[in-house]
Amino acid sequence: MKIWVLGNGQLGMLMRHAGMPLAIDVLPVGIEDIGAQQLGADDLVTAEREHWPSNATTESLAAHPNFANLNTIQDLADRKIQKSLLDKLGLATAPWLALEDDTDTDAVFAQLGERVLLKQRRGGYDGKGQLWLKQSEAVPSLEGWRGQAIAEQGIGFSEELSIIGARNAQGEKVFYPLVRNLHQNGILLASQSPVPERQHLQPQAEKMLSALMDAVDYHGVMTMELFRVGDDLLINEIATRVHNSGHWTMTGANISQFELHLRAVAGLPLTRPVVLAPTVMVNLLGVERNDQWLTVPGSHLTWYNKEVRPGRKLGHVNLVSDTPAHLRDTTAQLLKLMPDNYQVVLDWFVDH
Repeated sequence: MKIWVLGNGQLGMLMRHAGMPLAIDVLPVGIEDIGAQQLGADDLVTAEREHWPSNATTESLAAHPNFANLNTIQDLADRKIQKSLLDKLGLATAPWLALEDDTDTDAVFAQLGERVLLKQRRGGYDGKGQLWLKQSEAVPSLEGWRGQAIAEQGIGFSEELSIIGARNAQGEKVFYPLVRNLHQNGILLASQSPVPERQHLQPQAEKMLSALMDAVDYHGVMTMELFRVGDDLLINEIATRVHNSGHWTMTGANISQFELHLRAVAGLPLTRPVVLAPTVMVNLLGVERNDQWLTVPGSHLTWYNKEVRPGRKLGHVNLVSDTPAHLRDTTAQLLKLMPDNYQVVLDWFVDH
């Protein structure tokens, strides 16, 4: 069996690795124009990204009839379409409006309040393609944003969570437990799962993600990023793919998100995810590789073999332990080997 992946970043690499034990030949393909690819009639296609340029290479994959969720990926990559669908389904999200050609800041503040976040409709991730508007400060021009962005009300959330689920062609669904996430400058820095004190919110999160996957007849893994406001959940973003906040599943669960995605796309039996041990995932952002990370008990390094650049996602470390208390200790050990800005991870862990 061959499954082509549109995109050859770390997510494609990890899908390829996950396919090997199942004898699935996973073929990540970059978005550069290297010519049309020769796909077999029975081959399958998936994607590790939401956006790609139009060229002979990408079009040869996108034209294949077995490209899972192609229309959904392209539609939900537009935040205006995504938000409109959530509203239509009655799924809670931050109040928002589309910036039209004649929208002015007075109208934005009147409808959404004094703190508003602009987001590009397409593109923009890890804090890019965003701009805060605050009524109490000098307001920048909306030139360049009108017609190209949405505006969201700034939410005073308690914490950031995410849920990852999978659905197959028969409509069967399985879910991982809620994950707690820490972002710094809009980039995911760390994730923790499970989160026992949020277990009561699991049915609410599953219901929300289930409704969306059913509505678009989704096949594969989908991720829903959430704001927790008290005991209410608001949808922040949707990722129609495997997701950074699910990397903990590589060592902390009985099945990784990457294998689960391949199973759902290929029509192989799904299995209910089970947590094997408390896990913290720490993203490695713009740091040189340090093999001393491997001296920390329960540490598992995944290095993406990329050129080191400031802020770039270069890999991650999963820390696995038998108890939350021991996990806190090993997290502290790892962070001693990290730059000073990683201290916030331990503070975040202890605070919760």
